[in-house]
Amino acid sequence: MKFDLTPLLRPHIVNLLPYTSARDEYTGKEGIFLDANENPYGSVTDEDYNRYPDPYQHELKAEIAEIKQVKPSQIFLGNGSDEAIDLLFRAFCNPGKDNVILLPPTYGMYEVSAGINDVETRKIPLTADFQLQPNLILQAVDENTKIIFVCSPNNPSGNKVDREDILKLLQEFNGLVVVDEAYIDFSDEPSFTTLLNEYKNLLVMQTFSKAWGLASLRLGMAFASKDMIKILNRIKPPYNISGLTQQTVLAALKNVDKVNAMIADILQERDYLRNELAKLDYVEKIHPSHANFLLVKMPNASHVYDDLIEEKIIVRNRAKVQLCEECLRITVGTRTENTAFIQALKKIYTESFNL
Repeated sequence: MKFDLTPLLRPHIVNLLPYTSARDEYTGKEGIFLDANENPYGSVTDEDYNRYPDPYQHELKAEIAEIKQVKPSQIFLGNGSDEAIDLLFRAFCNPGKDNVILLPPTYGMYEVSAGINDVETRKIPLTADFQLQPNLILQAVDENTKIIFVCSPNNPSGNKVDREDILKLLQEFNGLVVVDEAYIDFSDEPSFTTLLNEYKNLLVMQTFSKAWGLASLRLGMAFASKDMIKILNRIKPPYNISGLTQQTVLAALKNVDKVNAMIADILQERDYLRNELAKLDYVEKIHPSHANFLLVKMPNASHVYDDLIEEKIIVRNRAKVQLCEECLRITVGTRTENTAFIQALKKIYTESFNL
């Protein structure tokens, strides 16, 4: 299917002139900088943060491109993946007119961003085993449908979505298909970044917050065609990624072996947590997971959630979420944390429910 990006854009975005920063005009690092009204005497901290950062993160993108096997021109970096989500609404969805398709249960920020931008959401629930219903999704599409959001591995269920179903959407939907791969590092599924050159309507999101352990830095990645990345760069704030974040992540990218070791530890602990939960008679179901968490069904989940807080153990209550009734979402912790969680769970069911 031939894909033309321009008709999908909001009309005023097509010819929008972006803000031009001082660092757009001169990208060198040497010289006397009297152009950006910065403080010439340095910073009040021990480190100098007085100069504005690279607005397009060229050095960082070059390193990421090598690791992810894409081109730097196919990368957008945002303040978490949430910034990319919001920019997609701003670029492609006319408020009060256009719509997007969500596939609940799924990541909540898609709907929050739609609400902020006054964009209708059309919801096609996943199946009981948290898979897509591609025919129903395509039936919900009309001339004002701009984006379909697919989360795989899915949050909050943890499963990977059938690849063929996503390919069907890419092939038959003449709009954007966003595949959110925040948890891809914990899965055996290949990334959809390998298909960027084949599908121009594909945008893949990943993050440094999970496997890389850099959640506090707030750096999300979006991978797409060069033309789509140009659009996101045109409408983003000029300095959306701080210099400190860029420097820290550049250093972190040298530690791929450590990332792989942490992923291996998390996968081992995921198996341990699953096995320990499976021993408990009152655990009704442990959903398959390709993420760093487990979705677990148990009786009186909301009560258990409250009691866990009393034990200073915080999990995510999904008991009232569609298809996740009576479920808690439990992040995989260290062995010490996982053992403490299991012991607290046993105590709660023994004392509160005499089980």
